[in-house]
Amino acid sequence: MSSAPNAAGLDITEGTLPMGLPYRALGSGPPLVFLRWLTPDHANPTGIMRKAEIGALAPLALHRRVYAINRAPGMRAGVTMAEIADDHAAALRATYGVPVDVLGISSGGSLALQLALDHPDVVRKLVVAASASRLEAHARSAQLRYAEAAAAGKRGLHHMAARPHTMRGRIDKAMMWLLDPLVRPHDPADTLAFVLAEDSFDVTDRLSTLTAPTLVIGGESDGFYSTESFRRTADRIPDSRLVIIPGAGHMGAINHPRFAAEVTAFLDG
Repeated sequence: MSSAPNAAGLDITEGTLPMGLPYRALGSGPPLVFLRWLTPDHANPTGIMRKAEIGALAPLALHRRVYAINRAPGMRAGVTMAEIADDHAAALRATYGVPVDVLGISSGGSLALQLALDHPDVVRKLVVAASASRLEAHARSAQLRYAEAAAAGKRGLHHMAARPHTMRGRIDKAMMWLLDPLVRPHDPADTLAFVLAEDSFDVTDRLSTLTAPTLVIGGESDGFYSTESFRRTADRIPDSRLVIIPGAGHMGAINHPRFAAEVTAFLDG
């Protein structure tokens, strides 16, 4: 384990959990496991992505010791979301020994649902943010085009623009095209393996068996998931709460001042 410079007074450490899962921990209080969104590499983000991650998690870290966990690098071709969840369950059992609160954002939300369904003994409460029980068509297409372009050695980040046909979306797309060389995956096959695993992810028909109390939270203007997807997911979970943040987009919901308050109130309630 190595210590990293503090940000906003937070105690930040980095290391690797069992099963080779990279993590970055920050804040103080009871543990909150954060399963990361889609990242170019299965590692602790660096540079501008590190800054963005810490900024998004800092409000939660005022109340919790947040463990931002990524998938293990070197993911094999053909791996399934269930197998990825198996590795996370083994790591959490070995690390904590008791059920812990789990927050999954975007692609991490897919993994969090799979984890809670397959391994209910490791999840105390579940937060699914900017995510749902399956990918919608635009999200599936965007991720696959991005990962396939990266695997071919081409620019692909611009495919991840949330609303590419709007004025804001066209601006975001152009900026992402320019930024692509700075955040291109070091191991594109690793990235593609995870994208393909999430591509076939769909636990909609299993949601009624989910036992962990669950908060589903997303933005009203999310470009990858509709409010109907958020509602469908929450409605099928027996003990669930749904929060839609008005006017917020995909990551706008996560960075909204209301997000940390809603998550903290749910976990402490």
